[in-house]
Amino acid sequence: MRVLITGGAGFIGSHLCEFLLKEGHEVICLDNMTSGTNSNLEDFFYHENFTFHEHDVTKYIHIHGELDWVLHLASLASPVFYQDYPIKTLKVGALGTHKTLGLAKAKNAKYLFASTSEVYGDPEVHPQPEDYWGNVNPVGARSCYDESKRYGEAITMAYHNKHDIDTRIARIFNTYGPRMRPDDGRVIPTFIIQALNNEDLTIYGDGTQTRSFCYIDDLIKGIWKLMNTQINEPINLGNPDEISIKELAEKIIDLTDSESGKTYEPLPEDDPEKRKPDIAKAEKQLEWEPKIGLREGLKSTIDYFERVKV
Repeated sequence: MRVLITGGAGFIGSHLCEFLLKEGHEVICLDNMTSGTNSNLEDFFYHENFTFHEHDVTKYIHIHGELDWVLHLASLASPVFYQDYPIKTLKVGALGTHKTLGLAKAKNAKYLFASTSEVYGDPEVHPQPEDYWGNVNPVGARSCYDESKRYGEAITMAYHNKHDIDTRIARIFNTYGPRMRPDDGRVIPTFIIQALNNEDLTIYGDGTQTRSFCYIDDLIKGIWKLMNTQINEPINLGNPDEISIKELAEKIIDLTDSESGKTYEPLPEDDPEKRKPDIAKAEKQLEWEPKIGLREGLKSTIDYFERVKV
């Protein structure tokens, strides 16, 4: 199988590249390196079936030869990056999705759009099933990311319905693990780095807001299952085990044997109070559910950040 992955030098994209290479497939990676890193590609950069092109997917994409899949993961997914680059974030969700769908159409390839739980906004339904339409502020601080993904889903379904492209939409919930950037502002790497440096862990709000965290290996297996199943509508991929941010901070302090305390800052605008996937559809139709518990996943992630000495 010959696969194109956009955003392949990013956290999730690099793990997906590595997984598909190990499965024996040819992987072509596109990334403009705004948030992707060379270090994410080190373990397989010289693999005989891997090709890397530094390219902005909002521009015309030309790939020689046939493609079996186009997997569009390119995105500025962390709050730090999408708030620094709001227009780029919107463009990669709109123009980038349009360009990659056009490529899939030209190559008669299957297509996967990496969406997000952020399409649900600050949800009024808990946990969030796929048929919940969400509660998103279209002009708020997070709207550049949320709306880029909502638009991406819409144009993906339009290409499926109008041009009969065989599409998939993965709504990815909070995911963590090795290769996360230490500076991307997401809670797990931020807490781990603060704990390793014996700095106070910064909690926004009172810490009672909840999240559910999926380890990267589980997510990649979910994406692989989705690729091999005939499901064109959006499907949630995430871990339904819910934990408060304050409890997460305490767990990371414990696992790192840190002397850190906790400090509290105001909650950012439109920050969701709850986030938990309803994965009944994935369990039934993909026969998939996460296997790696939070403690095990956190230990692996802590080990990674200790090795890279951030």
